[in-house]
Amino acid sequence: MAETKNKQKKKRLKIIGLVSLIIILIGLFVPLPLYSETPGEADDLKSYIKVDGKKPKVDGQYMITAVYLSQVNGLGAIIAAVNPTASLMTSREANGGSSATDSKEINRVYMDSALNEAKVNAYKAAKVPYKRTFNGIYVMSVQDNSNFKNHLKVGDTVTAVDNKKFTSAQGFQKYIRARKVGTKLTITYKHQKQVKEATGKSVALDGTKKLPGMGISLTDSVSVSSPRKISADMGEIGGPSGGLMFALEMYDSLSNENLANGRKIAGTGTIDKTGRVGEIGGIDKKVIVAHESGAKIFFAPYIKPTKQNLKYEVDGQTNYQQAVKTAKKYAPGMKIVPVKTFNDAVTYLRHN
Repeated sequence: MAETKNKQKKKRLKIIGLVSLIIILIGLFVPLPLYSETPGEADDLKSYIKVDGKKPKVDGQYMITAVYLSQVNGLGAIIAAVNPTASLMTSREANGGSSATDSKEINRVYMDSALNEAKVNAYKAAKVPYKRTFNGIYVMSVQDNSNFKNHLKVGDTVTAVDNKKFTSAQGFQKYIRARKVGTKLTITYKHQKQVKEATGKSVALDGTKKLPGMGISLTDSVSVSSPRKISADMGEIGGPSGGLMFALEMYDSLSNENLANGRKIAGTGTIDKTGRVGEIGGIDKKVIVAHESGAKIFFAPYIKPTKQNLKYEVDGQTNYQQAVKTAKKYAPGMKIVPVKTFNDAVTYLRHN
């Protein structure tokens, strides 16, 4: 009798052990709602951009830096946690609260905007005639309570409201905000190159009680034309952070200057039509990959580190502070150059 009980106990323990092993294996290999951000690659922009239909004539390299972002399983999360050059983030942090599909479309839109504003800065600096055309506003996200939620998708372009066109996003906002929440609006928009219309009432924008809007987040949709054509095929690379480096590559090729002067130059930062350079994410990883690719100069967006803005910075540090800290540890010999504007970067290359 005792022998039978012992056999049953051993059997139960084996079953419990097997189930536990299965649970552990599932935990290790099933994808989690977590992402790992690691150093990606630094590529010569000559591979992506054409000026006058040809590879840019630049004596040196302007390098676009990128990070790798990948969903991980339990094992991947453990590996990332012990890797000092990796960061773990939630799905919301990685995709900004959007689905993976929407996130990819958002990054495509940001890339398109970065390229066009880079062209504006390059043409202007090289004194090449150009035309910047405002086409409308890109839809970057749609609030759950928006009356246009069943019509607008991420990546669509709103071109008119109540048959009225505007020359800036501010024009759209001013028109809508002059009316109360709940006002009926008819919008004209493009979805996959098809022109459509939709009618709905304005709603209070997220985070406000009375500020009326369509219930979307947005960015400018512009196109830029010039007798000297610039084109770019960035493949799977997305996001706005290449703006500054695009502008430098384009300008160096358009002008009679030799800014690069045989050097490998990396950097990051958004750019707007006035040349202002904005902060981005993952700058520590970008410094590392730039160093590994042989860059000796790295342009980092600069803002003054005040108590107010440091509250909103990753790890309480500005992009420039993060870049300097990372370079000391992982990129000895590489110069981190702070820039507020496109002209700051051009001036540095001219005199150094």
